[in-house]
Amino acid sequence: MPTIVVDVMPKAELLDPQGKAVAGALTRMGVESFSSVRIGKRFELTVDGDVDDAVLATVRQLADDVLSNSVIEDVVGIEVVE
Repeated sequence: MPTIVVDVMPKAELLDPQGKAVAGALTRMGVESFSSVRIGKRFELTVDGDVDDAVLATVRQLADDVLSNSVIEDVVGIEVVE
């Protein structure tokens, strides 16, 4: 069965406290090769049947209306994984 993966990230202009905490932890561990960390959400939707344009349109609508908060988040990716 195919899976559709939806990735959601905080808007770039907003503070990401979880990302800052992880970045601080990496620095304390001596890992200094990363300038910033941002943390988002990943949703995996298993599809019963084939993925067609109608299913993808439904997922896009769900991503915008249910899976993300458009005020503070962006849907950054929708991908079909077989």
